[in-house]
Amino acid sequence: MENLLTPLSCFYNGIMANDGFLPTPESAHTFSLSATPERSVPEPERSTPELNKWRQAMQDPTHSQRYAQRWERLEAEGNDIHGEARAIDAMAQRGAAILDAGCGNGRLAGYLAAAGHDVMGIDLDPHLVEVANTKYSQAHFEVADLADFALQNDNGQLRSFDIIVSAGNVQTFLADWERIPALVNVAKHMHDNSRFVTGFQLARGYSNAQFTADAADAGLEVVQRFGTWQFDPFVEDGEFLLAVLRLKA
Repeated sequence: MENLLTPLSCFYNGIMANDGFLPTPESAHTFSLSATPERSVPEPERSTPELNKWRQAMQDPTHSQRYAQRWERLEAEGNDIHGEARAIDAMAQRGAAILDAGCGNGRLAGYLAAAGHDVMGIDLDPHLVEVANTKYSQAHFEVADLADFALQNDNGQLRSFDIIVSAGNVQTFLADWERIPALVNVAKHMHDNSRFVTGFQLARGYSNAQFTADAADAGLEVVQRFGTWQFDPFVEDGEFLLAVLRLKA
């Protein structure tokens, strides 16, 4: 059972959202990762690339069901599960086009759609996408992999969004080789005034410096950093990064 006395700031920063999912290995506490450069590896290793952490968890056929049920319990018990969504709603113009990239069971996208935004969510987990489409009919959800997705409009052109958000430690679930491709795909769905907002725990193996460098390689620039979803100041040796990015000029 989750500790329901956990401070709300911890809840919104993903600690409760991922408690019990995968333990953080000691090696993940380093802040000098070289996540994305090419390295020389034997051919057999290249044929079996690292799976991201969520795909690893999906090898347990009950994992996705238990994850969705856990959020249902938290909501039914009266917990406020919409802190990240309120932050995005406060940033967005009314009726904004918003993409929830790594939407899970749809709680964030569902809240934003109910607030009047034009919202789409994508996730690689088919069960969670089904749950989201069933529960949040005002938004639209599709199965898609952040490392390999392209969303088109009716004219066959890439869709662009005013805000793209990845909450709940999505960045840290990606395999090392997926990080830059995922950021490149995000950038492809942005226009000049778009913002990409993502929050994750730094102790899960993705440092502020590495993320910033990967974002730059993908054509993105970090323009603001915060330490919580309540926009507290970012602390360099803190536990959490909330980053706001734009396309590089």
